[in-house]
Amino acid sequence: MNKETVAWRLAAHTVLILFSLTCFVPFVLLTMSSITDEQSILQHGYSFFPKDFSFEAYEYLWQQSSLIFNAYGITVLITVVGTAASLLITSLLAYPLSRRDLPGGTFFAFLVFFTLLFNGGLVPTYLVYTQVFEIKNTLWALIIPALLMKGFNVLLMRTFFMTTIPVPVLESASIDGASEFKLYYKIVLPLSLPIMATVGLFQALAYWNDWNNGLIYVTNPKLFSLQNVLNRLMSDIQFLASNSDFASNASESIAQLPSETFRMAIAVIAVVPILIAYPFFQKYFVKGMTIGAVKG
Repeated sequence: MNKETVAWRLAAHTVLILFSLTCFVPFVLLTMSSITDEQSILQHGYSFFPKDFSFEAYEYLWQQSSLIFNAYGITVLITVVGTAASLLITSLLAYPLSRRDLPGGTFFAFLVFFTLLFNGGLVPTYLVYTQVFEIKNTLWALIIPALLMKGFNVLLMRTFFMTTIPVPVLESASIDGASEFKLYYKIVLPLSLPIMATVGLFQALAYWNDWNNGLIYVTNPKLFSLQNVLNRLMSDIQFLASNSDFASNASESIAQLPSETFRMAIAVIAVVPILIAYPFFQKYFVKGMTIGAVKG
């Protein structure tokens, strides 16, 4: 190994380490801030080495543990079901659009692209989902609106099918008597694991972090997702801390509920499951790229 190669590798590793630190350091600051005393943050600001530690924010969250655990269950459920359904529907639409012999394929691709530029607006969408489909205060309200299938993911998957799936392989299978569904299930999907994993990750993150659908379509606290529960708790904390009329009649412990540290603790418990799960799913990206390679 010559000196030039060693220098390039050293430079590449240095750049990657710096990029990794830009992702890791903010999370460390977030975690340390969540266990810092509220008054210490107000006086000295955020610090990697807080002077006074406090677990008041997590103690308050623990008092709401039953509500949070229920929200965790709902969030996991809608993330798994929504991501699986999204991948199925997206791939079923993207595959025929990738076939150059599809009658009217350009027109249908334009309809998908059109949804990226225009939408019906919030009020018409709300009326359709609540009065026509009647999904208000149901789990479907957290799965279907705007997240079940996205035009960008359809076009992304269609492009992958068109540029990666070998047309001679599909033609050979068709000559052997394979139906379109068999082509899709036996050939296209096994060769498309990289794009399926990528789109699946996009959708899973969208479902996990979504709070807008719960805010609009769900009023039953038993159906709140994790983000909606945490947002509700944060709003309650801010109300108790800022409402002077209420605080004057409340006990000292209620009036001095942690606000800044509680916000950090909320972010920690929302992001930690994703950080724990991601390394287990990362191997599917590598495996998908290996399986998706076309052998000569």
